[in-house]
Amino acid sequence: MRVIAGVARSVPLLAPEGEETRPTTDRIKETLFNILQMQVPGCRFLDLFAGSGQMGIEALSRGAHHAVLIDSGKEPAEIIKANLNKTKLSDKATLIQRQIPAALFQAKSEGPYDIIFMDPPYSLHDEAEILKGIDEYDLLNDGGVIIIETSKGRDLSFIDESIYEVSRIKTYKTNQHVFINKK
Repeated sequence: MRVIAGVARSVPLLAPEGEETRPTTDRIKETLFNILQMQVPGCRFLDLFAGSGQMGIEALSRGAHHAVLIDSGKEPAEIIKANLNKTKLSDKATLIQRQIPAALFQAKSEGPYDIIFMDPPYSLHDEAEILKGIDEYDLLNDGGVIIIETSKGRDLSFIDESIYEVSRIKTYKTNQHVFINKK
């Protein structure tokens, strides 16, 4: 796992041990950031369930103004700090080590955000509640995008019941990126 492009290009990143974290593969990360390439420079980026911090770090490397990385685990938080130091991007990032929804409330002070990326554990199925929190704390800028990384074939009907709508789905072998915007 490494930074794909930008000022920290090719810097290898650490990842937490164990099964709880599923780092996004470099190929999928590159595809996602190719889709977002025009939106990243100068943006405010929120990375929920950050794990290693690689998505927020990639955004910063590609010119994001600021990134907030949220993960509740002690080991992921230490890995994120180490990766930010390795890439020399610590001054452009804020790490929040708290559970969601409390972390969303804390992230409000750094927002609103142009891009919100969430990759919750696939078994959690908490995306609907997270979307309610994003709305409640007004975390998404008008014209901003939320990207949910989820298992392929996941029931997305919870989005229809919110103030959001699906604008695009990019499907891979076993997972997908669901792009949503305000209706």
